[in-house]
Amino acid sequence: MLPKPLTRLQELILRETWEGKTYNIIAQESYYGPERVRKVAAELWVSLTQVLNEPINKVNFRKKLEPREITLTQQQLIRQNSPLNNVNRKMPLEFPDGPLSLNSRFYISRPPIEELAFTEIMEPGSVLRIKAPQNMGKSSLLLRILAYANHLNYQTISLDFNQAEESLFTDFNRFLRWLSANVSHGLGLECQLENYWDEQIGSKVSCTIYFQSYILQNTQGPIVLSLNEVNRIFEYPELAKEFFPMLRVWYEEARKIEIWQKLRLIVTYSTEIYVPLNLNQSPFNIGLPLSLPYFTYEQVKELAKCYQLDWAGNSEIEQLMAMVGGHPYLVQLAFYHLVSISTPSLYLTSTSVPPPEYDCHLSPQAQFEQLLQQAPTNVGIYKDHLRRLLLSLENNPELKAAFEQVIQQKGSSKIDSTLAYKLDSMGLIIFNGDQLEPSCELYRRYFQEQL
Repeated sequence: MLPKPLTRLQELILRETWEGKTYNIIAQESYYGPERVRKVAAELWVSLTQVLNEPINKVNFRKKLEPREITLTQQQLIRQNSPLNNVNRKMPLEFPDGPLSLNSRFYISRPPIEELAFTEIMEPGSVLRIKAPQNMGKSSLLLRILAYANHLNYQTISLDFNQAEESLFTDFNRFLRWLSANVSHGLGLECQLENYWDEQIGSKVSCTIYFQSYILQNTQGPIVLSLNEVNRIFEYPELAKEFFPMLRVWYEEARKIEIWQKLRLIVTYSTEIYVPLNLNQSPFNIGLPLSLPYFTYEQVKELAKCYQLDWAGNSEIEQLMAMVGGHPYLVQLAFYHLVSISTPSLYLTSTSVPPPEYDCHLSPQAQFEQLLQQAPTNVGIYKDHLRRLLLSLENNPELKAAFEQVIQQKGSSKIDSTLAYKLDSMGLIIFNGDQLEPSCELYRRYFQEQL
């Protein structure tokens, strides 16, 4: 009945207060702050009051809701969304080769990350920093943050630095003009660079004035600007030393100049910055930092249910995680292939990618064992993914030698920090204290053989 879906925290508050728990207990059990729980709860009771046309609060909401009859329309919605109703329905699979769509049933939340991100972009002048290696779900999360911003009637623009021409990164003035022009276009504004760009005051100041006096002045309401894969700038130290301090200035301007509070920045990157920056000029120590972790055992189990895998015990999940950890992409790819092999007529559509050459006459358990056995080889389901990583290493001898060292020394490796960050951005290693390790057994076995 509500105008938009409940957030995870709102749902948690409804479930827990229904059982009579206090806000303090809810906060302790869910790792949210008590004031945050109270604020969200207050907003929830207001929404329910408006929808139900009677006063609703923490004390009376169960008493008010429990006796209400469900309408015929609501009964139909419940039937349509019932898991039992969907068991025999043809369910097209999404091949995990990009961000998961907003309505994807395969998106697994990693609380409290989504709730923290949604909360942060509502803060005036905020900066949200999302860090994770490749294929960890940054793009899927970003889609949901921008969709939430759109629900709030914010304007959103998303720029991916991987789409920028190589020549832009060697000319700071051209780079800032490219940035400004793209933001103008994304907001539906006519590009007015020539009216604000002045070589006498420099490109950084010109860009800042353009944003303050033109873009922010000529838009209504908050603007969420997402800058994606900014780690590409790390490869150009001179550009990084000019661009990142400018972002820091914009953040600080919001503390002094009200119009800058309309701008909310989201910065996504694959690894820690390895370009030396003055601590007071870096945007990587401001705002809210979010790191996307691997899936937990429970989250992998939840994803298996989404694929309707009939795993009676827990041994299959344990075996899969022993091979690929909780790496979202690797887990998702395994589930996709297991389901598409075992029940192709039920799940596959014309848009699905055909399964690999597995023996479909094997039992599900035998197919799973075959998948694990072939995983770290050039005939397994990960062969294309592994070859791409291998090619990247072959094209960079220094990086290849560094990763060889990580594999050979089995956790005691210490290598150049820049090379370590690059390997981290590829998702090949994890930092275990001061030591480095391959991020999963799959990579250890495959590259031990190949290198």
